[in-house]
Formats: sequence, C-alpha cells, structure tokens
Amino acid sequence: MRITIIGQQDFGKAVLEAFLARGDEVAGVFCKPEKPGEKPDALRAAAEAAGLKVFQFASLKSPEAEQALRELNVDLGIMAYVLQFAPQSFVSIPKHGTIQYHPSLLPKYRGPSSINWPIARGDSETGLTIFRPTDGLDEGPVILQKRCPIGPDDTLGDVYFKHLFPLGVAAMLEAADLVLAGKHQEVEQDEAQASYEGWFKAEESRINWANHVDQVYNLIRACNPAPGAWCELDGVKVSIYDCRKHPVRTFGAVRGKPGEVVQITEQSLFINAQGGTIEVLRLKPEGGKKVDAGEFARSQGLQAIAGKKSGG
Repeated sequence: MRITIIGQQDFGKAVLEAFLARGDEVAGVFCKPEKPGEKPDALRAAAEAAGLKVFQFASLKSPEAEQALRELNVDLGIMAYVLQFAPQSFVSIPKHGTIQYHPSLLPKYRGPSSINWPIARGDSETGLTIFRPTDGLDEGPVILQKRCPIGPDDTLGDVYFKHLFPLGVAAMLEAADLVLAGKHQEVEQDEAQASYEGWFKAEESRINWANHVDQVYNLIRACNPAPGAWCELDGVKVSIYDCRKHPVRTFGAVRGKPGEVVQITEQSLFINAQGGTIEVLRLKPEGGKKVDAGEFARSQGLQAIAGKKSGG
C-alpha cells in the first residue's frame, strides 16, 4: 500500500519502520516542528535517513498542509502519536481516509495522558484503540482494540514499553490491512461510557500523604518515569520513582502521622501514608540526579523521628 505517516517521537518512528520493513511505500511523513533548542524528532530523523519526504507544518489545518498531502496521492493516512490537531479536511484526503492510534480502551480515558490515568486510578487493565479521527477529541468510530493487563506493581514505563508500544505498532499494521481490504468494521463509541482526562502535570502528580497508601503507590507508579510524583522532604522538592508499598497488616503497625519519615535504611526511606508506608528506593531532588533514597537522606541529614515531615 502507499501511505503517509503523521506522527512524532519514538512511536511514530517504530510505526514508520514497521511499514517499511514489510515493503509498504511511504510517500511522505508529517511531523510537528521542533521548538528552538529541542533535539531532532525521532520520526523526522528516521524518515530523512530513509530518504523520505518530510513535512513540518506549524498547523495541519493550513492549506499548504492539505495540498502537500493531496499531492502524495496515498491510499491511507497513518496517525501515530499525533499532538497536532488534524481536521477532517486533512484526514479525509487519502483514498481510504486515515486511522489513528490511542493508548486507552476508548471511549475511556480520552485525552493526552491516557496511560497515566488508569494506573493512578488503580485499574487492572488498559489497552489501545485504532480509530477514525474526527474533529472531536478521540471520539471517532473504533476499528480495533487490544487489551493488556496492568500488574499491581507495574509503572507507566512497564505498561507502555512492554505492552502498549509493541501492541500498538502491530495493531497499526493490522488495522491498515483491514481497511485496505475493506474487511474492517467501524463501531461508534458509546458516549455514556466516555471519560476525558487532561494532561498529567505537576498538580496531578503531587503526592498527598494523607491519602491511602494504595492511592499514593498508584500515583507514584503512574508517574514513573514521567512526570515523576513529587513532594517535599525536609524542604527539598523531590520526585519519587522506584518504591515499595507496605500496607498495615496489624493494628498499630504504623507509628507516626502521614507524611512523616519513620525509618531510614542504607538504600531507602519509609514515609507514612494512611494504612501503611511507602518505602522510597529512588528519588530525584529538584535540579539534581536520581539517587538512592538512603543516600539522599544521609546527604540531607534526615532523621526518622516524629516531626520530620514531607510537605504535601
């Protein structure tokens, strides 16, 4: 088939390479322009290395973007991790239209941080959707979906790189074949089941140690490796990454209040939450590098005593 790839970053690159590897013709690649000082986009670099035409329009709504796509004369548009808005006048240009990847089981978790939210909410399952893009955000009819588990200790990195990334690349190929062969079905999304979540940014990733230990643990997992769940320890803002959850199993097992550092070991430190403690293994002080939590505690002179609190 003759296609165009619209996307960016490593996922867009992997999708491009998958189509090229099986012999499909990629007529051109569209990716967002880099900001000043930003490193070259992985998809752009891969496309240029392969000798492909690369287009970087500030807006896909522009007449210039539409004309460029029209001149490629492609069978299908492939949207692989796209943060630019692509209007119907653009995505309908290919002979068989355009398909798009989204890393959630639509209509759940529409929006840009759809991998973080189900982990933070404690869901045991997520997945991906290949759908037809419309002018609504992640609202188009579904072509296919793939499910994957979220293990009780899985981080954002685990779910994405072990499941949603490789499954997504394969699903793009499968969906493209179905559409070109006319064997696909398009199922309208059930708006009664729809949810939209915004960006998982600083406010969403802030740790409230007064929450239940399960909620705190889920939040940290959902932010590892990015954006990093954060709090203050002894007046220093830190992002917490690797950790373990220790629920209360007997009455009175946790001493102290939520947010207090109650134990420090060679490599870790323990912070109280409701119903248990979080053993912090790796953290990153603001402006610094990731270090063992025990090393950080020693460098700061932290002591595991009542009153040594982490700010919420």
